Amino acid sequence: MYLVVEQLLNGLQFGLLLFLLAAGLTLVFGIMDFVNLAHGSLYMMGAYFAATFVAWTGSFVLGALMALGATLLLGIVLEYVALRHLYGRDHLDQVLATFGLILFFNDAVRLIWGPAGLALPLPAWLTVPVQIIPGVYYPAYRLMIIVVALAVAAMLYLVVMRTRIGMLIRAGASNREMIGALGINIKLLFTLVFGLGAALAGLAGLMQAPILTVQIGMGENILILAFVIIVIGGIGSIRGAFMAAIFVGIIDTMGRAFLPDLLRKVLSGAAASTAAPALSSMLIYLLMAIILVLRPEGLFPAAKR
Repeated sequence: MYLVVEQLLNGLQFGLLLFLLAAGLTLVFGIMDFVNLAHGSLYMMGAYFAATFVAWTGSFVLGALMALGATLLLGIVLEYVALRHLYGRDHLDQVLATFGLILFFNDAVRLIWGPAGLALPLPAWLTVPVQIIPGVYYPAYRLMIIVVALAVAAMLYLVVMRTRIGMLIRAGASNREMIGALGINIKLLFTLVFGLGAALAGLAGLMQAPILTVQIGMGENILILAFVIIVIGGIGSIRGAFMAAIFVGIIDTMGRAFLPDLLRKVLSGAAASTAAPALSSMLIYLLMAIILVLRPEGLFPAAKR
């Protein structure tokens, strides 16, 4: 029972990290109609920035804030220099251009930080286990991830759906010529949106960095899950991205935790351990395929504009 509770919390924590990555994607892809394969590279850069700034400052919190700001600035510069010219182009052009950016960022990281991975140590106050319920202890850092991600999710929903700037973002995606005629600087607006998406990706990367090794290409596999989440939840839907990310995070975590024991009844121990992660991924992709057939617009599609 305690193990189930712990793995459910792990699934929630992983799902919320996926939401931060998918939320940036759904802003850029769903609202701005731009396919950004380099979004995972921004996730990677957030992790590398965090590892570097924490080592420089000796403070985890200060280093994380600096990394978040650096990723935001990187996203704004990237949009202004390279991606702004692709907004009116075919999606295939956007895919090819952003795939090139993946290669660029991987080589840039290899040149600056070297091919070896980096570690991001946690401060002592984040390594203490916290008692959630009697008999169940949970790492303070993972609990902090859950709290921060929930706060960001609430803030993001309010900004996009309940504020004037959110209204402008959604209106600009629907008819940018009309909103431009009303005197709104749509280019500046979209630059800020892209920067916000980059900051969300960087936040996910820097929070994942202490759990996993910071390494080249770390954003590529998780980007696939982020696209799956957008499809399941509904393109352009913040609420859909949130719900789908929780589903995917729990399915993936519970599958990796409990499937090996079930598979060992019919397979050898080594084969079961190898097959369990693949089977967990297959379940997620099967869920996406079923939703595409039964509800192509996603479980929680964005409101019609």
